[in-house]
Amino acid sequence: MDLVFFDIECAGVHKTYAKICVFGYVLCDENFNIIEKEDILINPKGRFELTDRKGEKGIVLPYEYGEFKRHPTFPHVYDRIKSLLENKNNLVFGHAVLNDVKYLNLETRRFRLPSFEFTFLDSQLLFMTHINDFSRQFGLEYIAGALGVEFTPHRAADDAYATMRIVEALCRVNNCTVEELPKLLNVTAGRISHNQITRPQSKGFKRFNAEKKAAKNERSQKRIKFYNNLSRKRINRSGGVLKGKTVTFSRAIEDDITVSIPLVDKIYESGGRYSPKLEGCTMYVSAEDDATARTKSAADRAIPRFTVAELEALINA
Repeated sequence: MDLVFFDIECAGVHKTYAKICVFGYVLCDENFNIIEKEDILINPKGRFELTDRKGEKGIVLPYEYGEFKRHPTFPHVYDRIKSLLENKNNLVFGHAVLNDVKYLNLETRRFRLPSFEFTFLDSQLLFMTHINDFSRQFGLEYIAGALGVEFTPHRAADDAYATMRIVEALCRVNNCTVEELPKLLNVTAGRISHNQITRPQSKGFKRFNAEKKAAKNERSQKRIKFYNNLSRKRINRSGGVLKGKTVTFSRAIEDDITVSIPLVDKIYESGGRYSPKLEGCTMYVSAEDDATARTKSAADRAIPRFTVAELEALINA
């Protein structure tokens, strides 16, 4: 069995196209001895769009753009890439590989070529499962540093090489073979077939997503209760210490209905009102250590800031 690690660079990506300009790969044996390492340059048949909508955050490819025009288009390298990825004796890996598989899929659609048919594993998911942390995406450089892998991000083939070294390090840390690694971590491979893509998955990731969904549903239910209560409130026209004041809570306080609902009751009893928007807000309530974007925005607007205890003390004075 041989191993294929690949990475793709595109001249531009859209939901309806991905103009692949580099297919980088490393082919090695199951002991991670390199057999081949290459960047296959591809004429993307279109202009380069390497920045975001604001024209910022562009990536820089290690080749002159004009050089790509001297290379064959995707249909001319399709068979070579297909034989590499679809070889039954090859185990295929990528890093955050789902995106690269989607790019291949979009290119086959653009040039009306048959779908790729292969299974693939994701070094990012393997690492996340290994450390049991699915809270964020981990880049090649971070994982390489965490596992003591030396590499300099440079080009697609080098990123493929880094992916290989990461998988090798995971095998070493878990004292297993490359075939045993996904089984040990309860990770299943993804697959592309007939232009349909199934993502790689792990039991840990499924559990994380289920817990995340449950927490989101719980927050949603709490928010419904909060705003249902708010919709029934009427300003106390006889006034009080908060007469003419509009109060806004941080999201954390708003979502804690054991605190937010009784506090809103007191605000209206004291002649004030509550608004979920910072516009027109005259009092902002948050924890002292809250550093969320909403709280920072309130500070930028110079809205007086209070803790729950400080607001309650003002109301009860």
